Formats: sequence, C-alpha cells, structure tokens
Amino acid sequence: MDDIFKLIADVGFPMAAALAAGYFIFLVLKFILDGVKGSVKSLSGLIMALDNRVKTMNSEVIRIDTLMSNALGIQPDLDRIARADGKIDCRKD
Repeated sequence: MDDIFKLIADVGFPMAAALAAGYFIFLVLKFILDGVKGSVKSLSGLIMALDNRVKTMNSEVIRIDTLMSNALGIQPDLDRIARADGKIDCRKD
C-alpha cells in the first residue's frame, strides 16, 4: 500500500489513475485477444479437415469416373486424371 501512496505523491492522482486505467485496458485486450487466438486455431483446424475431405472426395470421384468409364468401355478422361493432384479444380461444371 505504501508503494501506491508514494506513486500518487510522486506523479499525482490523475497520472496514477491513468496508469491504473492503462493497465486495466491492457489486461482486457490480452483476455480478448487470447479468446480470438483460440477461435482462430480451432477454425484453422476445421478448415484443414474440410480441405482434406474435399481432396478425398475429388480422388473418389476420379476413381468412380475411371471405373465407370472402364465398365462402359469408354476412354477415361486422362487429362482430368492427370490434373487430380488437388492444386487445380478439375471439375468441368
């Protein structure tokens, strides 16, 4: 307590109150940003999971297309199969 009274005596009450308010704002912003950081991490994990599902679905569609082309005796679209690395959207729709 003596330190607080000494600070008020040295810099004055308005400056001591401003320092206390600045510290309070710092704590509030830290708390808010920690919450946002946690949300961003969870959303990032969700986006990565969805991206993996899209890549898997794309591979499955290519596989089904190739099997159906083979079963029907049609030449499979080799360009589409070559583009199926996930970097380029290989759908024709």
